[in-house]
Amino acid sequence: MSRLESFMAQVGDLRVHYLRGGDGPPVFLLHGWPQTSHCWHRVAGPLAETHTVIAPDLRGYGRTDKPRGGYDKRTMAADVAGLAEQLGFDRVAVVGHDRGGRVGHRWALDRPDQVERLAVLDIAPTREMWRLLDKDIAKAYWHWLFHLQPDLPELVAGSNIAAYLGYFFERWTFQRQGLAAEDIAEYVRAFSAPGALRAGFDDYRASFPDDADLDDTDFADGKRVTQPLLAMWGQGGLLGKLPTLDLWRQYGTDVTGVGLENCGHFVPEEQPELVLQHLLNFLGH
Repeated sequence: MSRLESFMAQVGDLRVHYLRGGDGPPVFLLHGWPQTSHCWHRVAGPLAETHTVIAPDLRGYGRTDKPRGGYDKRTMAADVAGLAEQLGFDRVAVVGHDRGGRVGHRWALDRPDQVERLAVLDIAPTREMWRLLDKDIAKAYWHWLFHLQPDLPELVAGSNIAAYLGYFFERWTFQRQGLAAEDIAEYVRAFSAPGALRAGFDDYRASFPDDADLDDTDFADGKRVTQPLLAMWGQGGLLGKLPTLDLWRQYGTDVTGVGLENCGHFVPEEQPELVLQHLLNFLGH
């Protein structure tokens, strides 16, 4: 199995930490909240047997800088696009989980010549989640609304970071053994760094008005993902109860999808073998 190494890059004003390994067609792996590039540790090595794997810490996360602004998805997508250019890649495949999937979605829309294909893991289009908001979605995604609030999430989570993050790691998983104690400890360490909690919540706060206005404008203008798009989700979570594939087909012209049985939200860690199998089939190598 290929081993990924740790690097730093200067992308504009942002110092970006990323993991890299393997050789072959380039694939960018984008993590979500409350995680870092570490979330790919069970997938990245095997994938690097056939691909060049790049797994960055997104703006505000992990060992990447945590500036006060720039958490709209267009800017976060520009960060990783700049990293790809700096590493000499003209076209890349993009795989995004959770918030990383939203960054990947924006990357594919804004730079279709750079993104060859896109896989989104355990998310529905952001615009659809707000549009379909009802009591069931509000109950499952209460944190979206809470994280939008100024200052309060930092106050609550900062009093016990391990307990706050642990709530999600327990409630959102089906295969709870997939998130080992040492993995959770790594995420707690990352979000205990100065500015890390605030940056993660700012990722959510960028939902209004920046992300929402851009999503609405693109949808109204008929802008869709034209690259091949794979949606993958855990059947044990909320997306297993939603018409997730049909939702994505409104936002892309070449969309396939699969729900993973006995899986919750953290699909790369709960079902890494299945995720790897579907990714390799999708990537075509």
